Amino acid sequence: MIFDAHGDIWTDVTVKRQKGNKDVFKNFHLGKYNKGQVNGGIFVIWIDPPYDENPKQRALEIIENMSVEITANQDIFKIVKNYGDISEAVDSNRFAIVLGSEGLSYIGKNVDFINALYLFGVRHATLTWNEENELATGVKGNPNRGLTQYGVEAVKKLEELGMIVDVSHANEKTFWDICETTTKPIIASHSNCKALCKAPRNLTDEQLKAISEKGGVVGLNAFSDFVADEVKDRDIEHLANHVDHMVEVMGIDHVGFGFDFDDYLEGDTLSAFAEGDAKTIGFENITKVPKMIELLEKKGYSKEDIEKIKYKNFLRIIKEILG
Repeated sequence: MIFDAHGDIWTDVTVKRQKGNKDVFKNFHLGKYNKGQVNGGIFVIWIDPPYDENPKQRALEIIENMSVEITANQDIFKIVKNYGDISEAVDSNRFAIVLGSEGLSYIGKNVDFINALYLFGVRHATLTWNEENELATGVKGNPNRGLTQYGVEAVKKLEELGMIVDVSHANEKTFWDICETTTKPIIASHSNCKALCKAPRNLTDEQLKAISEKGGVVGLNAFSDFVADEVKDRDIEHLANHVDHMVEVMGIDHVGFGFDFDDYLEGDTLSAFAEGDAKTIGFENITKVPKMIELLEKKGYSKEDIEKIKYKNFLRIIKEILG
């Protein structure tokens, strides 16, 4: 199994369904995922620009379209609500999907709405996508602002329900506030190392250590802006160096994949946050995942180490948090 802890598939499903397409994952994505040997992951509700100006409306549109897509494709989807669902997905040759939410701007101060997300099947959430909202502060917000009172309540609600708390996109103040508030492992589903690339979205060694000390996992991000400071170095080899650094700082039990591939995103959406070509050379989309596995093998990682990175570390989080 290969588990990718971050995909914006539901955004693409919404965009394409609103243009009249049906069975979007089956017709536009499944073949690529099969070629990449990826059969599990976290697919998120993400309020894509420019729709982030009205997050509640966009959230409803995405939830509606993903619901129709899931209902119509029970033969290829297995929604993961607990650890046992992973085995059921593998045994039935279906894609294991953890429903997530990349940011919770659309709930405002209404922390109780997280209960509705849970009943719908959502088992993961970040509190922000770069922005300041009623709960928390993203990397583009005020560096002195972290979790709000409602954010603290939201984090506690997520843990109480058995949902995975994700610190990707949070600024440092929010990150440390989440660390202080949580009692269970946390993840950074799609973040790299600031020691190798100074992008604000990447994590310092101190943050990496804090996640590992809480028993959490960080997912390697393929977004080119987070790979290297120099554009010429934004390739698969430099991306793999982030694995080495994470393992050195955190230990092998705390590293996974969270690729955040964007090859299917619309231009206006992508240009809202990408500086240039967001694709990492040699690792442009989900079909290239076996190349990363080969590179890790060449680096000398053992079969067991690679299995941990491919899926075992994130599945441990699912087992511990979701039950």
